[in-house]
Amino acid sequence: MFLPKAQWLKLVTAIASVWLAGNAAYGVSNWAAKLSAYSRGEPPPATTISNLTVSATATHGDAGVLYPGSDGDVVVTIANPNPFPVAITAVNLPTDTTYGAGFTTSGLGTAKTGCSSTSSDVMWSHSTATSGTLHILKVALVVGASGQADNPLVVTLTSDVYMAASAPSACEGAYFSMPAFTSIAAHGVAASSTPGPTADSWTK
Repeated sequence: MFLPKAQWLKLVTAIASVWLAGNAAYGVSNWAAKLSAYSRGEPPPATTISNLTVSATATHGDAGVLYPGSDGDVVVTIANPNPFPVAITAVNLPTDTTYGAGFTTSGLGTAKTGCSSTSSDVMWSHSTATSGTLHILKVALVVGASGQADNPLVVTLTSDVYMAASAPSACEGAYFSMPAFTSIAAHGVAASSTPGPTADSWTK
């Protein structure tokens, strides 16, 4: 039997990692977010954008809790190493059969039996059968230049992870390691940073 919503885990992620929100200390793993073909570098002209880094952020509360048949929230920090602000406009997702793997603790050291990346049914919301499907953010996120305020930027990705109703009961109480985005769409801008913390989501 599945637990009621309030007893399931809230999601926080490093794009490679999703953890329970609580009052304990959490480790952080990083993923260099590869830029997609939709990205372009400016300013200065002809400059390319260095990869951004997405890291886990611990949070807590009952909002955005993940349970079978529901969407959950994901909290991330996005660091921009470039000497100019970068606007993130979209993400490219892995397939809808690329699942997060369940672990017994937030350290992601011990796999949870029966809740693996082949059986958890935990995926990115609105992913499709096609790898790399583009999903546009509802509002572009501007991450300030290296050393500026709101870099890294803390973002809650609302309802952006989904647990299917078919998820096994073995995933109750699991900590999930989410699959990486295949890439992100971003470009350099001469704009102010999005004030953090903030929230966003992507379209279907």
